[in-house]
Amino acid sequence: MAERLHFGPEIRLACQTKIIGDVSLRRLVLDPDDALITDQRETGATPAIAGEEKTITIMFADVRGFTSFAEDLPAYDVVHSLNRIFHSMGPAITRHGGHIDNYIGDGLMALFDVRDASEAAAQAVRAGLEVLDAIRKLQPYFHDNYGKELRIGIGVHCGEVVVGSIGATTMKRTTAIGDAVNLASRIENANKLLGTSFLISEAVHDQVKDLFLTKQHENVILPGKAGVYTLHEVTGLRQAAVK
Repeated sequence: MAERLHFGPEIRLACQTKIIGDVSLRRLVLDPDDALITDQRETGATPAIAGEEKTITIMFADVRGFTSFAEDLPAYDVVHSLNRIFHSMGPAITRHGGHIDNYIGDGLMALFDVRDASEAAAQAVRAGLEVLDAIRKLQPYFHDNYGKELRIGIGVHCGEVVVGSIGATTMKRTTAIGDAVNLASRIENANKLLGTSFLISEAVHDQVKDLFLTKQHENVILPGKAGVYTLHEVTGLRQAAVK
């Protein structure tokens, strides 16, 4: 049955469960619509449709001031310029093991998911540095064609998320949700406050501090989050990490 439903090894059916104490049960599938969205018998279904908890690294990248940049441009130029930016950023992310989960207006969210958390964090930071380099190389193009300077902010955090196939029945996509995703987004946004381009969380810094040059920013307030945070600005590779 588990094989027919495309469940991963971490999912257990009720018939596979041994009860060792008091439990309470609640039926999840209550009506035909519930049955439709939870039916995994179709060809091509993946374990992610059932949802699983994972520790991954999340990157948010956002083009600074794109709204004002685009307000005087015709629609074609707006779409073309944004696609040109993403075209430069995408390979830098995929080359380091990430995949772009979603485009959000003039920004994107990318996920780095490998078994080793420190490896995923390092891949994400390397990708972020390469994204910044790709944007630097685009500066002459935007200056010559639009008379504008291109700026970007990047935020990276790692933590536990829920990964699942989300959306209407015929339009599902696998994505990550949870507080770690929200925090990564807030960290990216903090670049505006600190006048930086690339910030990582304390959790990511703990994983990669021997590989990258960083500058610490303490007592940072992140809108929508309680307390204060220590963030780290990534400025480059440590010499020993350069291959």
